[in-house]
Amino acid sequence: MSPHKPRVGFIGLGNMGTPMSRRLVEAGYSVAGTDLSAPNRQRLEAAGGTAVETAAEVAAGSDVLILMLPNSDVVEAVLLDGGVAAALPAAAVIVDMSSSEPLRTRALAGRLAADGLARLVDAPVSGGVGGAERGTLTIMAGGEADTIAELADVLAVLGRVRHTGAVGSGHALKALNNLLSATHLLATSEAMVAGQEFGLDPSTMLEVFNASSGRSGSTENKWPNFVLPGGYDSGFGLGLMLKDMKIATDLASGLGRPGRLGSRAVELWAEAHGELNPGADHTEIARWAGHAS
Repeated sequence: MSPHKPRVGFIGLGNMGTPMSRRLVEAGYSVAGTDLSAPNRQRLEAAGGTAVETAAEVAAGSDVLILMLPNSDVVEAVLLDGGVAAALPAAAVIVDMSSSEPLRTRALAGRLAADGLARLVDAPVSGGVGGAERGTLTIMAGGEADTIAELADVLAVLGRVRHTGAVGSGHALKALNNLLSATHLLATSEAMVAGQEFGLDPSTMLEVFNASSGRSGSTENKWPNFVLPGGYDSGFGLGLMLKDMKIATDLASGLGRPGRLGSRAVELWAEAHGELNPGADHTEIARWAGHAS
């Protein structure tokens, strides 16, 4: 990669991609991007980036191509069927920041390498929309150490990078993290519902939990910021959380290490997904926990 600031391409300008691409523009990077949504493309233009119609156009002028897409199916379709990988400069790096399936990520990286195409690293994130806006995301980067180092300045604009190992390891760790996050959010919600039914004040409960061994991201962030105010607006859908949970439990099962608690959590979240609005925020699991029999 050349010593000048790399040209950054961004495919997927949704709830996370929009603030992430905006931060890169504000940091002085030339950013071209695309999204199926015209309003999302317009937001990139308004931030000072360049919006184009097709993903292949984005790729042709990119040294670093960031993907923030729904799943492995879409990632593979964009890179392979959409001609994006073939359109990239030979020295370019693809950074898949989506929540993809680790084994498919590993296979995709191998296929690109065998075809002499751009290098692929996986770098999914944790921290939600707020973290994307503030540049405080935790970035789980899987790939060759020298390639991750090459991306250090770009990724530092978005958050803190943790090199997790070989390609695919970032996606594995992200899925496992979200399995934990979802499980303790549901457990926290059940405890909060029971406590309130008994007559405990919810703010007092959270204060005590956060000073005790029951503390978690659910008690410190999700309940006080998205559940108690009644907004349920974290920006991360319940369906997406469920998808990540399934990636984690499928990975464990495929490795001969199925988890009974994780599998049961998936069943309960799937039940909630079927009963709540299709576009429900993942924090609405708390609302469901209060009504489920």
